Amino acid sequence: MPPSVVDAAELAPVTLAELEAARARIRGTIRETPLLPLRHQGREIFLKLENLQPINAFKIRGAANAVLLLAPEERARGVWTVSAGNAGQGVAYAARAAGIPCTVVTIETAPETKVKRMRDLGATLVKAPFDACWEAMERRSFPGVEGTFVHPFDDRRFIAGNGSVAMEIFEQLPEVRTIVAAVGGGGLITGIGSAARALRPDVRVLGAEPETAAPLAQSLAAGSAQAFERWQATFVDGAGGKSIFPNMWERLRPVVDGSIVVTLAEVRAAMRVVAETLRVICEGAGALPVAAALGGYAGDGPVVAVVSGGNIDLAKFCELIADA
Repeated sequence: MPPSVVDAAELAPVTLAELEAARARIRGTIRETPLLPLRHQGREIFLKLENLQPINAFKIRGAANAVLLLAPEERARGVWTVSAGNAGQGVAYAARAAGIPCTVVTIETAPETKVKRMRDLGATLVKAPFDACWEAMERRSFPGVEGTFVHPFDDRRFIAGNGSVAMEIFEQLPEVRTIVAAVGGGGLITGIGSAARALRPDVRVLGAEPETAAPLAQSLAAGSAQAFERWQATFVDGAGGKSIFPNMWERLRPVVDGSIVVTLAEVRAAMRVVAETLRVICEGAGALPVAAALGGYAGDGPVVAVVSGGNIDLAKFCELIADA
């Protein structure tokens, strides 16, 4: 399916003014999350714990900024989004705070923990197969769903909100050399990269993807947006898309320095290390950057791994770390 056409101005780099305005706008909605050292095998690694947000995921940052910037007529129509769970929670949380109805087209294999949380936040759920959800994000429409669409990553308002993660990191750890973040659609790493280019161009920004879904690494190697033909569904449900959207490729290229591909075994091991060391729960996507840092793939420290979320069924979490 052809991607939706977006105005060139929408694809221009997010400015420092936009980043600063977004940070101020969402301050009353989000938490400034802690940055904690992960002491393991002598590596200089710090974890940015976005799993401690009100929805236990970073998506509340972009969602809050996007919803707060809606025009009155857009709010009147209600909002909808597409999500495996975390973006849906973010948009539902922001919509409930604004008194706006919210619908989430969610992947039918989404973990029950995320499904329940979206319902508890007042969202109306429409379940669909992964391919139908991916197509809905490309087309920005879904049969039978009405309202104002809030894209979960391909939206500069969402990206600007996400950039506040990096702004906090620069204040908490001025000596940071590298920031690693999971890549799904690319909204988080684009926000982080935009802030880094504006404020700290000396800081490297790297993606982290699972071996079963690594379209950014493939796209960077090819020099163009690529589909990942060997895609597989795994417990890393919050990251690892089937492709890089052409729009997101244009956004990503100027601000991202590379992407690290890690194995599922490395992700499970990272989940266990974080649980044993800090008593913190990471979901699969949240552990991707940790796995990259622990493996030494992100280079010398200080390295900040963004733990993007912690929404995982506890029984599944226990099963995964037991096998690590």
